[in-house]
Amino acid sequence: MPISCQHKARHGRQFCVSDCPASIQGGVFEYARVEKPGDLPAYDPLAVDVPILDMNHGWPNLGHDCLVHVVAEAVCDLAPELERAGLQVRVLSYEVRRRGMLPEPPPGRFLLYLGTGGPGDLDPRRNDGVSPGAQGIHEDPGWERPLFALFDAVQRDGEAALLAVCHSFGLLCRWSGAAAAVLRGAEKGGKSSGLLENLLTDAGRTHPWFGRFAGELPEGRRLRVMDNRLFDLLPGPAGLPDGLVAIGCETRGVGGPAGDAVTMIEFARDAAGLMPRIFGVNHHPEIVDRARQMMILADKRERGEVTAAWYEERAALLTRSLPGEDSDRRLQLTSDYTLRGPLRYHLCRQARRRAGAIGAPWQVHEDEVLAGPPVAP
Repeated sequence: MPISCQHKARHGRQFCVSDCPASIQGGVFEYARVEKPGDLPAYDPLAVDVPILDMNHGWPNLGHDCLVHVVAEAVCDLAPELERAGLQVRVLSYEVRRRGMLPEPPPGRFLLYLGTGGPGDLDPRRNDGVSPGAQGIHEDPGWERPLFALFDAVQRDGEAALLAVCHSFGLLCRWSGAAAAVLRGAEKGGKSSGLLENLLTDAGRTHPWFGRFAGELPEGRRLRVMDNRLFDLLPGPAGLPDGLVAIGCETRGVGGPAGDAVTMIEFARDAAGLMPRIFGVNHHPEIVDRARQMMILADKRERGEVTAAWYEERAALLTRSLPGEDSDRRLQLTSDYTLRGPLRYHLCRQARRRAGAIGAPWQVHEDEVLAGPPVAP
């Protein structure tokens, strides 16, 4: 069930850099950065607005821009329907940790939220610039309470969806009480970084969505992930709270047995019973086109935006492959099931409902977008 932009599948990855029809001036995709209230574009009934919770605290990163690109790819494939309906999709990136900017809760303007990774401790009160795990981050924790109130609102609203990556996933775990964040020690090799492996749990293998994923994996459960995390998320002795489902866990090395850290959790499921509605992962499914990311890395280094050490760490992460397998294909598969598929499903649903609300034509149902065109060679 590969999911990839049809234009990229036909013309190759470079098409998205210079020729994406969704992002041309006046096209069906727009992006705006929200660092203060005046930056927020006015509400437009003809725009489906998707807020990104940027948790990077101003650090240089690849994940945020990759997440924007994943939305743009989905919009590109929906472009004919969006154009017929007179709609567009706007990604609005909120600077949460440095500026305290947060989107309004549902129900209302927003019904699909995305959360990024980011540096530092998952408890902002421990980010004093010097504590282990703070990574030099010093911040005011005042954003956490309104963020958790936003999570509460998404949970209450059965139509709203939230997909979270890495740091945002850890915050969901703290909000829900699902797992405690524990700094990875020397006994675990410290930071978990690079091309690694997770396992689908038994619940993941029988899940109506992730069960499809299991059918495409070695042993029905071993998935390849791009990892970059300092913290393990460890459930308590009683397991997860009621209503939460552990979808994946770490392995003790590639090919090894299951570890104790949970790496994917479904916090809520959609009303149809198929797709996770609130879902988080502790890997980076947004970083999948490794060749393109190397181009971005090189540009950042040439412009002096990043240190040599930062560049070398990310380059090593992006260039590693495992012998005897198509690592890129397996990463694509993980991205399809743990991010791109759920994102396209919820985005199409919101666009279809917005079209219905304004009396515009819309012919594609969210179930149809999951088949996807072939992945580019």
